[in-house]
Amino acid sequence: MITVTDLSMHYGNVVALHKANFAVQRGEVVGLLGPNGAGKSTTMKILTTYLYPTAGIATIGGHSVLDNPLQVRRLIGYLPEILPLYPEMEVRTYLDFVGRARGLRGTALRQRCDWVLPHCGLQPMYRKLIRELSKGYRQRTGLAQALIHDPQVIILDEPTSGLDPHQILEVRQLVRELAQDKTVLLSTHILQEVEAVADRIVIINAGRIVGDGTLEELRQRAQRYEHVLLSVAASREAVDATLRQLPQVRRVRYTQGTDGFTHCEIDAALGAQLARHLGSLVQSQGWKIDTLAPRAPTLEETFLALTEPQAVNATQGAESV
Repeated sequence: MITVTDLSMHYGNVVALHKANFAVQRGEVVGLLGPNGAGKSTTMKILTTYLYPTAGIATIGGHSVLDNPLQVRRLIGYLPEILPLYPEMEVRTYLDFVGRARGLRGTALRQRCDWVLPHCGLQPMYRKLIRELSKGYRQRTGLAQALIHDPQVIILDEPTSGLDPHQILEVRQLVRELAQDKTVLLSTHILQEVEAVADRIVIINAGRIVGDGTLEELRQRAQRYEHVLLSVAASREAVDATLRQLPQVRRVRYTQGTDGFTHCEIDAALGAQLARHLGSLVQSQGWKIDTLAPRAPTLEETFLALTEPQAVNATQGAESV
């Protein structure tokens, strides 16, 4: 449903996007992640035909954003970071206006309004002026306008901004429901949101795609160290002295324990087989073990590893070779 091929965007000498490539299938939720200024908003604006790219190809449902922008706009629903709201309109008037602008009339318009109101949690505010709404309800109204015409592709920029925890859960459920027969591309700074709803993650940094895959695939690619969680019935001093016997150990982080156990997380270089060596060492000390288990990198660690300067330089170098 979405294909991006060698997509580039230059503002004079500033490169906002450089030869980006990715695709999103029907029924897929893809999270677009990146630091501020990485190129996420530029990518979304090109896909929604707000901007024309300097070079490259982007299609929505097989239609080029350059050659057939009107058909692309019919297929997409877009929630930008800055909400497209008219504060002096009532919610019902605004949704009716957006629906008519999208070509809906009569029964079709009423049916779509009847669908978006409960799914976006707007029934209590239906007759309220938009300027009287809280930030959370304004966000819901923005989401409703993106869905009013039943689009095939939904592009969401910070969809849970301003929502409370209960509302965030509702939006997560709605995104998963939409993905049953639609395509969803969402951008957010909240990593937990992507982890909760996305099937795949695309990470962009300095205008370049530096990661594209499932969370597990990105973890494997970005992992710099082995991480092992260890909890043993021994003093911190004894554990610290014993760990110094392992040359593989790079770093040890202790956490507070009040149960007679010492809890720590230990890092070693990849391929060090740290867990096996720790098991042998602890066994030789005769310590009682509560935990001895490898820990996969978190999404935050994966994100930081892929967007650190050396990762960008490596990407640029690979392209130049």
